[in-house]
Amino acid sequence: MDIASRPSEPIANPETADAAVPPQAPATVRRADYRPPAWRVPETHLDFALGLDATTVVTTLKVERAGDEPLRLNGDGLAARRVAVDGVAANAWHMDGDDLVIDLPGDAHEVTVETALNPAANTKLMGLYASNGMLCTQCEAEGFRRIAFFPDRPDVLSVYTVRMSGPKAQFPILLSNGNNTASGEGEDGSHWAEWHDPWPKPSYLFALVAGDLVANSSTFTTMSGREVALNIWVRDGDQARTSHAMDALKASMKWDEETFGREYDLDLFNIVAVSDFNMGAMENKGLNVFNTRYILADPETATDMDYDGIEGVVAHEYFHNWSGNRITCRDWFQLSLKEGFTVLRDQLFSQDMGSPAVKRIEDVRILRSAQFPEDSGPLAHPIRPDSYQEISNFYTSTVYNKGAEVIRMMRTMAGEAAFRKGTDLYFDRHDGEAATCEDFVKAIEDGTGLDLAHFRKWYEQAGTPRVTARLEHDGTTATLVLTQTVPPTPGQPDKAPMPIPLRVALFDRATKAHPGEELVVLDGAEGRFAFDGFATRPVLSINRGFSAPVAIEAEQSVDDLVFLAASDDDPFARYEALQMLVVRHLVAAVENGSADAAEGAAIRAAFAAILADETLDDLMRGELLILPGEAYLAEQLMVADPGAIRTAREALKADLGAALSDAFEALHARASAVPYSLEAAARGARKVKTQALVYLAAGRPAVAAKLAKAQYDAADNMTDRQGALMTLAGLGGPEREAALEDFHARFAGNALVIDKWFSLQAGSLHPDVLSHVEALARHPDFTMSNPNRVRALYMAMAVNPGAFHDASGRGYAMIADLILALDPINPQTAARFVAPLGRWRRIEPGRAAMMRAALERIAAAPGLSRDTYEQVTKSLGSD
Repeated sequence: MDIASRPSEPIANPETADAAVPPQAPATVRRADYRPPAWRVPETHLDFALGLDATTVVTTLKVERAGDEPLRLNGDGLAARRVAVDGVAANAWHMDGDDLVIDLPGDAHEVTVETALNPAANTKLMGLYASNGMLCTQCEAEGFRRIAFFPDRPDVLSVYTVRMSGPKAQFPILLSNGNNTASGEGEDGSHWAEWHDPWPKPSYLFALVAGDLVANSSTFTTMSGREVALNIWVRDGDQARTSHAMDALKASMKWDEETFGREYDLDLFNIVAVSDFNMGAMENKGLNVFNTRYILADPETATDMDYDGIEGVVAHEYFHNWSGNRITCRDWFQLSLKEGFTVLRDQLFSQDMGSPAVKRIEDVRILRSAQFPEDSGPLAHPIRPDSYQEISNFYTSTVYNKGAEVIRMMRTMAGEAAFRKGTDLYFDRHDGEAATCEDFVKAIEDGTGLDLAHFRKWYEQAGTPRVTARLEHDGTTATLVLTQTVPPTPGQPDKAPMPIPLRVALFDRATKAHPGEELVVLDGAEGRFAFDGFATRPVLSINRGFSAPVAIEAEQSVDDLVFLAASDDDPFARYEALQMLVVRHLVAAVENGSADAAEGAAIRAAFAAILADETLDDLMRGELLILPGEAYLAEQLMVADPGAIRTAREALKADLGAALSDAFEALHARASAVPYSLEAAARGARKVKTQALVYLAAGRPAVAAKLAKAQYDAADNMTDRQGALMTLAGLGGPEREAALEDFHARFAGNALVIDKWFSLQAGSLHPDVLSHVEALARHPDFTMSNPNRVRALYMAMAVNPGAFHDASGRGYAMIADLILALDPINPQTAARFVAPLGRWRRIEPGRAAMMRAALERIAAAPGLSRDTYEQVTKSLGSD
C-alpha cells in the first residue's frame, strides 16, 4: 500500500452513522504478545447481494483447529443476522465486544455468518463503501472486519471464492481478486459474477469493486510466455488519461522479471481508480485499487511530478505481488517487511526509468522532510515497532522510507549480485507464508554471506544516528575519524551503536581527482580508517549516494564545500556539499540574527557556477538550485524559531534572485524555448524554469510577475501553468486574482486539478495565506468527505511553515478545529494532521505553548477515535 507520501508539488514553499466510540484509553497491542492463530481458514466463500444503501454478505468459512481456543471472528460495527455451523443454525456463540466467538467441538467445520452493511453511510472509507455511485473496498489494515466476521489478522491465509450480484444498470462491472470464473444474468435486471483467487491470502488483500466503469485494456507476455490481460478501470471519459499508467504497469512487470526474477502469477491484472480513498493505492491480489491522482494524467492536467508519482506508485503496488502478497506479514509489527522492501524496489525501478542521481536526491529530500522530524519527535518508533493502539498510525515514513533505506544499506554492503541471491532465497524460502522482518534479514544473511547480527539493531531502535567525521593528515596518511551517537527517543533513552556503511572518497585538491571510492562501516561508537598516498591534505567526500540514513557533522571548511559542490564526481555528494554550505549559512543567520558575508559570497558564486555549467543537464541543475527546506533547517536546531528560519531563507533567496537576476532571466528564456515533451531535456527545462521564477519572485518580484503572467498565458501543459500560478499566488496583485479565477474556470469539474488550485493557495508565500485558507474552507468546491480535497487545503497549509507557524497561533487553531471536525467522519485522515502539532517541544516557547494548547483541546474532546487519541496523547507525552 502506498501512503501517498510522494513528493508534494513545489507550492511556493515548494461515518458518523456507524462510528463506534472507543474507550479513552485504547488497549495496547504488543509485539511480544504474538501468538499463532488458534484456527486456520483454508477456504473462504463470500456471497454479496450488492446495493449502495444495503448490501448483504454471506460468509462461509472452512475452519481447522490449530490451538485450544474457541473460534474468534473479528468484527467492527457488525451484527450477525444468521450463524450456522456445518449447515445447521448455531446457538453456541456469543459476542465479545465487536467479535463473534463460537465454541466448536472437533477439529474441522464449515461456519456460515450473514451480515448486512450500509456502504453509503461508511464515511471512514474502510471496509465496503460507496464512492460516487460505485462500491469499493479498502481492507488494509483491519477493514475486512467491517465487511464480514473473520479472523482478521495477516497470518490467516485463505483461498477466496467470491460471488457478487446486483442491479446491472447500476453496477455493470463486477470485479474481485483473482480470475473471473463465471458470470450470468439474474432476474429483474440483475446480474452476477464469480471470482476465484487460487493463491492463499490474508483478509487485508481482499477487494471488491462494482460500478459503471470502462477499461483501458492491453496484454503483457511474461518471461515464460504466458499472456496476461491488463485492465485499468475508470469512469467513462477518463480512458485517455490512463495511457501513462498502463505504460508504467508494463514497464514494472518487465523490470521485476529482469531485476528480481519475479513473474506475475495470474491470468488477469486489474486496476481501478477511485476518487474517495484514504491512501495512495492498495495492492489487493490481482485487483489493485488506486486513488485517481495516481492513475489519471495528460499534459494539460498533470505535472511532471504527477507523471513520476503515477509511475512510482503503479510500480510499488505491482511489486507488492511478490513482496507483500505471495509473502505477507506475520503480524502488523512486521509492516516494513513488505513496505520497506517494496519502497526500495520502486525507488530502484524509478532510478532505472529516469535519472538515478535526481531520483536519489528526491528520495533523500522526502526522508529528511518527513522521516527525520518523525525520528526526532514524540511519535518516533523503530521500523519494526514494539506496540501500538491503532495500527493505521504506523503507516509512516519511518516504516516505509527509513525501512527502504535500511534494506538499501544491506544491498550496499553485499553488492548488487549478492543481494539478488539473498532476495531469491527469501522468495523461495517463504513463498506462500506470513513472514517476519527477521526472516528477511536471515535470508539476506544466508544468501550474501554477511554477518548481520549487529545490523538487526536498525530494526529495533528509533532515532536518526548522528555521525561526526574528522579527517587527520600526517605525512602521506589521511585518517578518517568517525564517531556516532543515537539520540534518545520515547521509550528508548539509551541506544547501542549501529553499523553504518559510508561510501567515502578523498579528493586531491589540485588534480580534482580521487584514487577510488571506498566503503567503510562504522560498527561501534568510534572508528578510525587510514588511507595512504596523500602528500597533501585531501578533501573528504562522505556518505556518497547517501549510503546511510544518518545525519553527518563533518569538519569541512567553506572552501572544502565549495570544492565538492563544483568538483565532486558523485552527483549526490555534489548536491549535499551545496546543501551543507547553505544550511550552515542559514543556521548561523538564525542563531546570530545576521548572515556571514563571506559565506553568502561563496553561495552566490556556487549558484552562479551551477547556472553557467554547460555540463549539467537541467534535471540535475534544478535539484542543485533547490534550497534546503524550512522543516529540514528546523531539524538542525535544538529549538527552532520558524519565523526566523522563514526570514533567513527568504533573505537568501532574495539575495540570490537579485544578484543573479540576469542569469535567472536568461535561464528562463532558454528553458521557455524548449517544446513540451516527456523527454528528460524538456522535463529539465520546465524544472529550471520554475526555479528561475522562485528566485526572481524573491529578488525581482516585478520581473517575476511579468514572466509568470506570460508563462501562464502561454502554457500548453500543467507543469508550466502550475509553476507560473504558484509564483503569482505568492506575489499578490491583480495578476494573482485573474490567474486564480482563470485556472478555476478552466478546470472546473476536474477534481484532481481543483485540488491543485486549493493547494497552491494554501501553500503560498502570500502574507494573507491563512485568510485565504479560511475563505477556501467555505468555498462550494470544498468538502470534508473527500480525503484528497481535505489534504489539498489543510495539509498544504500544515506543511507551509509561514502559515502553520503564524505568530498569532491561527494556524494551530485551524488544524485543531479540522481534526475535531474530521475525526468523527474519517479518523484515519484526521489522525495524520496531529503530527505537525506534535513538534511543539522543538519550537520556541511562545509558539510551543500554543501548539500544546491545541493538542490539549483535542485530547479533551469526548469520543475521540483510537487513531487520533493515540497520536494526540503520544504527542503530549510527559515533560
